Amino acid sequence: MKSHISRCAVAASLLLGASPLALAQEAPATLETVIVTGVGPQRETDEMIGNASAINRDELIQKLSGTLGDTLTGEPGVSTTFFGQGASRPVLRGLGAERVLVLTNGIGAIDASAASPDHQVATDGIDAEKIEILRGPAALAYGGQAIGGVVNVIDGLIVEDLPDRAISFDGLAASNSVNEGTEAAGKARFSTGPFVLTLSASTRDFGDYDIPGFAESSAARAAEEAEHEGESEEEHEAHEEHEEIRDTMENSFLQTDTYAAGLSWVGEDAFFGIGIRQQNSSYGLPGHEHHEEEEGTGAEEEEAPFIDLEQTRYDIRGGMNLDIGPFTKIAGNLSVADYEHTEFEAPGEPGTVYSTEGTEGRFELGHALGNFAGATGFQFLDKDLGSEGEESFLTPTSTKNVGLFHYETLELEDESGLEGGLRFDRTELDNAVQGEQSFDLFSASLGAHKHWNSGWFAGLQLGYTERAPNESELFADGAHLATSQYEVGNIDLDKESGTNLEATLRWENYRFSLGGNVYYTDFDGFIYLTPGTLDEGGAPVEELDGLPIYLFQQQGAQFTGAEIQGEARFPEGLMGADWTTTASLDFVDGELEDGSNVPYLPPLTFHASLDADWGLWSAGWTLTAAADQDDPGAGNLPTEGYVTTGLRAAIDLAEAGYGQDGTQLFVEGRNLTDEEVRYATSVLKDAVPAPGRNIRVGIRMAF
Repeated sequence: MKSHISRCAVAASLLLGASPLALAQEAPATLETVIVTGVGPQRETDEMIGNASAINRDELIQKLSGTLGDTLTGEPGVSTTFFGQGASRPVLRGLGAERVLVLTNGIGAIDASAASPDHQVATDGIDAEKIEILRGPAALAYGGQAIGGVVNVIDGLIVEDLPDRAISFDGLAASNSVNEGTEAAGKARFSTGPFVLTLSASTRDFGDYDIPGFAESSAARAAEEAEHEGESEEEHEAHEEHEEIRDTMENSFLQTDTYAAGLSWVGEDAFFGIGIRQQNSSYGLPGHEHHEEEEGTGAEEEEAPFIDLEQTRYDIRGGMNLDIGPFTKIAGNLSVADYEHTEFEAPGEPGTVYSTEGTEGRFELGHALGNFAGATGFQFLDKDLGSEGEESFLTPTSTKNVGLFHYETLELEDESGLEGGLRFDRTELDNAVQGEQSFDLFSASLGAHKHWNSGWFAGLQLGYTERAPNESELFADGAHLATSQYEVGNIDLDKESGTNLEATLRWENYRFSLGGNVYYTDFDGFIYLTPGTLDEGGAPVEELDGLPIYLFQQQGAQFTGAEIQGEARFPEGLMGADWTTTASLDFVDGELEDGSNVPYLPPLTFHASLDADWGLWSAGWTLTAAADQDDPGAGNLPTEGYVTTGLRAAIDLAEAGYGQDGTQLFVEGRNLTDEEVRYATSVLKDAVPAPGRNIRVGIRMAF
């Protein structure tokens, strides 16, 4: 069994999900990070029970990849649904898609990314100021759809504090060897009086990326050889020709352009702002070349499918500090988005079109009374998912949700505390073909924690969450070419519920920190996709339209896992540098009630890093190792583990007198040993490996 090591920030914890917005407060001068993604009062990571972490702009520059899931995959407990360079969502504790909410400034992405792994998330972090990750049940913040966790991308378009300077700029430009690609982003901010204007733009142009060997895994090639035994020599040669995809991952290009603007008014105790964001993207779907007979020749012509995507999003956000009896603040958030992507079989040949129009809003009223502090609020969503085309596996569906929540904390004088709350949701899904389904949902959570002056912290939380099935799980019916499956939903699915127990223990002083979270989740009615059969002509069949049949089914499931992380800091250490070393280990095991394995779970994973800072110069080393995934679930092949390593060096130009903090020239090597990396959480793991060795050179400018 292999292990893995890579850079990670020290994670802390949180009981409940992500708050829509919160009035900024001055951060205490500690080693901890203030988490704004949470219901009720803002807290530092050392005050939280569940596992939460934040990636600031400096770290994002180092971690950036083409998509959000790939950018975050080095974090403890986080993996990716990797679908080439163009599409991926984060997987938290083995749960993804419909169980992990991706937010922008506390409101859902309002896209189609949860419906299929080939659908890009309408936010990727290239222009983000911060990304916060909440692992585990975020029940009271966003209900059952966040039972796996929350990823909140904070873009800073609407500001809540007046900036220190009247004019500021933060820019990034970098090139990558693995795909001969370039990336650039810039954000400018102008303030006068109480008004702040923020302008942002970013672009990526990545070509097909290099891979270390065959596109198909050794396990898949061995299975194909066994399947094609007994073929004629001509058939065998044709099969061999198709198999020889290697060294470059064909049709894996990515091009994105994003433009955004925000205008804010910031008063002494209030703020209000509006923002607009336009994203355009075009990316290939690797591993899914279509073969069609060329007219008049009888020869097969290979088509390379790709997706063109566009989303326009409008945000309105505001908040005010209050001093009215027990009420401390009021905050609100409203987002309207128009999303559409077209799946092309070849240039000029549009196929299926998916569109999403949606409005989502949240309102929160904070309060404090004695040692109690918390918030009460409501949230609503009105979203229409449309699909047109011969290869659409979904039919138009509208989703409406209304949720009410209340959350409370109690801090005692002995540095102990209690926290918890309730949430009620009503979700209605109306499908154009199969009619309406409605679900009444309930979630609750209760936690307790204790601080000691010696630096120890202990916490325990119990949560119960209910989730409604999504559009695909209920209404899918058709060939899903992106995943090479014929998917069939089930309108008889009941709501999915999970009971989660999580414990945390950590210790910290000025030089060392060590902590861990252990969790157990018992699902009732866990929904999953598995191979099956359908009746055709009175006989069961395992394939339709040349694809294996996969059915959405439901049964109990149990998840057990843990995340352990540590950090050591040695200021003015060896060779006069400030040294920081981090390490983390995470694992999750999932078993269905019938004794079979939950599919697409990440293996045991280990991350570590070592960084040295001399002021003008800095350097870093990372290592990631993943074990074999020998329990892949029904219909999947085992996945081999991997070990990757990276190096980074930078010149701090601000230290030399050029620009503000963060201005630097950098060079980094990723996957320097050109290791074959296949993510067990990806449906394409046996057809599309991750990129090979990459040398990334860039500059960040801040003034």
